[in-house]
Amino acid sequence: MAIVGGSGFIGSNLADSLLSDGEPVLVIDNFSRPGVEQNLEWLAQKHGSHLGVETVDIRDQASLACALAPAKAIFHLAAQTAVTTSLADPAEDLDVNLKGTFNVLEAARRAGMPVIFASTNKVYGSLPQIGVREADDRYEPDDETIRANGVDETIGLDFCTPYGCSKGAADQYVLDYAKSYGLPTAVLRMSCIYGPRQFGTEDQGWVAHFLLSALSDRPITIYGDGKQVRDILHVSDAVAAYRSVLARIDDLKGQAFNLGGGPRNAVSLRALLSEIAAMTGRDIVLRHDMQRTGDQPFFVADTRKAEAALDWRAHVSWREGVCDLASWLLQHRLQPRSETARYVA
Repeated sequence: MAIVGGSGFIGSNLADSLLSDGEPVLVIDNFSRPGVEQNLEWLAQKHGSHLGVETVDIRDQASLACALAPAKAIFHLAAQTAVTTSLADPAEDLDVNLKGTFNVLEAARRAGMPVIFASTNKVYGSLPQIGVREADDRYEPDDETIRANGVDETIGLDFCTPYGCSKGAADQYVLDYAKSYGLPTAVLRMSCIYGPRQFGTEDQGWVAHFLLSALSDRPITIYGDGKQVRDILHVSDAVAAYRSVLARIDDLKGQAFNLGGGPRNAVSLRALLSEIAAMTGRDIVLRHDMQRTGDQPFFVADTRKAEAALDWRAHVSWREGVCDLASWLLQHRLQPRSETARYVA
């Protein structure tokens, strides 16, 4: 089993789950994101020789194909992960996210291997067609069905920002390789995944970033008014979904699924910050700045398609999960990082 981007946050948790069940795992990564070497060391110490490692950049097609040749399936999690970075350097964002994904698909096509791809809810754009209204500490949709269930996969793609375009185009390439070549592929369009082993920054991994900043008494910048709502999903639940997709890939190939915490785990930035303040006993210093390009005032994933197809649901409540992450961060004494999130998902 190969995990491209396997030393990153989701990748290392997925690797640990597979390895713990006796499944050999090959981690392929370029290790460009600060801190991920700690994830790899943890995996190596825990699992030893069952873990294989190849240092490869997904933009290097020949080296990537060679590294992937022994695998029987691919989880593709490597990416440039920040909207802000994509706006600053759209060429690199395109090269990593689209060309890199093409390279993964071509390697898989030659070997006939399944590919499970980590996409994003950003493929739906800023969702201007969903009217929202202000409640006490959050935005909520005017539409009763969306308010109750979230945004489903039929809402329509509307790529926004270079990051949304590169991930969205990659998303469509992955699905088309099932149509055009019969390759067993599937796409998971993720909301906000959080949990242990996440090195959060302001640009990506914002739940961990909020916690790290609060625990270190550092100010937090809120872009907009903080009433934006997201459904957050604990990484253990995300890992279960990825594994379930692979287990059912022959029946699910060519399909995309929303993956998030759903309405039960929807929380506004304001509500989350209030919970973190109560949990940590810290007074959080907030700064405010203008809303960022492409920001969605409301995104909660309608996960009913995934729940039905995968026999899956989110088990960890958002309060329980945030407490779990806070405990892990305290134990590991991690400090907030200023580096922009880059290649590893």
